[in-house]
Amino acid sequence: MVRISGIDLPSNKRIEIALTYIFGIGKTSASKILEKAEISPDTRCNNLEDEEVTKLRVIIDEDYQTEGDLRRLYSLNIKRLTEVGSAAGRRHRVNLPVRGQRTRTNARTRKGKKSVVANKKR
Repeated sequence: MVRISGIDLPSNKRIEIALTYIFGIGKTSASKILEKAEISPDTRCNNLEDEEVTKLRVIIDEDYQTEGDLRRLYSLNIKRLTEVGSAAGRRHRVNLPVRGQRTRTNARTRKGKKSVVANKKR
C-alpha cells in the first residue's frame, strides 16, 4: 500500500488517478508530477517500486501544498473574509452560496434541509 502525505492510495488504481485522492492534487497536477518523476501514468499503485514512491513523495513535498497545510490555508482565507466583513465573508457566516448563485430555489446543498415556516393565524 502506497502512503503519500498521510493518504493511503488505492492499490488497484492507475497512479495518475490515485494521486488525485490527495487533497490539493488534481488530474493536471498528477500528470505533471508523474512526468517529473519519469513514471508511466498507466502503472498501478501496487506495481510501484520503493524508489518511485520516494521520488513521488519528494516531488509532492517540495512543490505542492497538500492536505493539512492547504486545508488550513483555505480556512484562514475564509476567516479573513468574515473578519473583514466582505460580501463573501457575510455569505460564509450565514451559510448561503458565496459566488452569486440564486437562493430562491436550488441552494439546498449550502442552506441545509428545508425548514417549514408555519402560516400566520387569522
